[in-house]
Order: sequence, then structure tokens, then C-alpha cells
Amino acid sequence: MSTVPTSAAPVEDPPARKRGRVRPAKVLERFGLVLAFVMLIAVFGALRPDTFMTTANFSTILGSQAVLVVLTLGLTLTLTTGDYDLSIGGTLSLSAMLVAVLNAKHGWPIGTAVLVAVAAGAAVGSINGLFVLVFGVDSFIVTLGTGTVLQGVVLWISDSSTISGVSDTLVNAVVGSSLLGVPIAFYYGLLLCATLWYLLEYTTLGRRMLFVGRGRRVSRLSGIDVRRVRWGALVATGVISAFAGVLYAGTTGGADSTSGASFLLPAYAAAFLGATAIVPGRFNPWGTIIAVYFLVTGITGLTILGVQSYVQQLFYGGALVLAVALSQYPRRKELRDQESA
Repeated sequence: MSTVPTSAAPVEDPPARKRGRVRPAKVLERFGLVLAFVMLIAVFGALRPDTFMTTANFSTILGSQAVLVVLTLGLTLTLTTGDYDLSIGGTLSLSAMLVAVLNAKHGWPIGTAVLVAVAAGAAVGSINGLFVLVFGVDSFIVTLGTGTVLQGVVLWISDSSTISGVSDTLVNAVVGSSLLGVPIAFYYGLLLCATLWYLLEYTTLGRRMLFVGRGRRVSRLSGIDVRRVRWGALVATGVISAFAGVLYAGTTGGADSTSGASFLLPAYAAAFLGATAIVPGRFNPWGTIIAVYFLVTGITGLTILGVQSYVQQLFYGGALVLAVALSQYPRRKELRDQESA
């Protein structure tokens, strides 16, 4: 009968020794986007120091993108579990329009209107989950259809018009005050980013979401309720998208029927670009927020240089294609390393 030593010295395998080293290539892979961000600021600052390198310009960049930051952070939850949500733009439009219609047009208290808007986002996420997980329809198709339906609903409840006059209470809570010279809206996105980072990195639910996104079959065999995790991510994305719509209504003081469509492409571009930074190969909150401001800074700099407006579409579209390609590289590299091991 063989015996097992009770006090054996731990044997350090070669991969463990490699993991203990800090490799410059790995650091560059994680923080390459941050470096590119700094270089981008330096280039535009050198070309237009009198207009780009000003406190007012950076305050505008940080404060004006809270809606996009929140929307993209919500999207990363669904992407983390391996699904797509193309209805986020429609959810944003619906939420903003509900706030405007209920508060400005029908005189509802702003708090009640906001609660209804957020509940509508949860309902949209639940409906998406129903069709994806009960009827087995691909999330790309379901959410594309849902988003189109939502645009029709928005046109219906608004009579295809822009509605203004949202309560100053909401406006002041979003853009009416500032902290350290930056509109308070920026800090909503920062707080959400920190919350989602904690969720994904330090909670059981976050780990389950990551496992489901990596492999649903293996997750199911490990005892994870894959359906519940995916459904919950879709609902959470709907709620956060609705919150982005509330921020939009507070930023503009109203709502228009086509507001959400303009956020869809930038949100996906930022989400995939963010997956190339901080934690390469994984959708992560800090990478996402850096990617949003990297893209927006590029657009702002080009605008200051006098580049025509159509370049914005080229910039976001090109960034999306490049970001998708780069975000897949760490995963392909990992698979190659596993095959060669």
C-alpha cells in the first residue's frame, strides 16, 4: 500500500514561476490603450494647445459622456455572459421618453416617472430573456427585433415629436452641479464602473457570469444555473440602459424619438475596445470606461482640428472592427498555449 507524505515541500511548476514574473509585453498588453490615450492627448494638445488643452474642454469631455459610459457598462454585463443586446438604444430612447412624457406632459412627479422608466428597462430585459432562453432564439436576432419594436413604441407615445420641459430637479441632479470642476454626471458613471468591477471580480455571481461567458456547457456541468445567469444579465442590462435614458433626459431636459440609435455603435465600439485593456480578452468595466473616453477624445480632437462630421462614423466604425479583432487575440493566444502544453 502506497503512502502519501504528510509534510511535503511544495513543488513550483514552471508555469507558476512564469506567472510570478512581470513581463514587459504583458504590461504593455494590459495598459497599451492607456498609453495610446496619453499619446492621443499629447498629439492634439501639441496641435491645438489653446483650445484642446483647457480645463473647460476636459470638463466637457468627462461630463458630456456619462450617458454613453453608463450604457456601455450595462452592455458589458450581457457581453460577459456571451450574449448580445442590440436593444440598448431602444431601451434608452423609451426610458428618456417615458420620463419626458410622464413628467413634462402629464405632470407626474419626477421620482415616479424615473421609477416607471427603470421598470420599463427591467421589463425589456425580461422579455429579451424570455425569447432567448425559453424559446431558444439567438440573442442577436431577439434584441435586434426588440430594439426595432421599442423605436416604434417611442414614436407612438411621443407622436413622433421632441418633448422638453423635464423637471429641474432631474436636470440639476445630472448636470446642474459639479465636483472638482467636472459635472456630477461623470461620477455616476464612475460609481457604476466601480460597482460592476467589484461584482465581477469579488463576488460569486460575477465569477459565475465569467464562467458562463467562457463556456456554457462546462458551466452547466459545474452546477451553475446558466439560464438564470444569462437572464439576469439581460435584465440588468435593460435596467442600466434605462438609467442611461434617465441621465439623457436630465442632460437635455427632454427626449427625442431617435436619441438611442446614435449610441448603439459607440457603445459596442467602446465595449470591445475596452476588452483589449486592463484585463485583455475580457469585457471589464475599467477597460470600458477608458475606451469610451479614448474614443470621445479622438472625436473631440478631430472636431477641433476642423475635420468634417462624417469622420465620426468612420472613427467609431473603424474602432469597432479593430477592437473586435484585437479583443479576440488574447483568447486565441490562450488556446494555442493550451494546445502546445
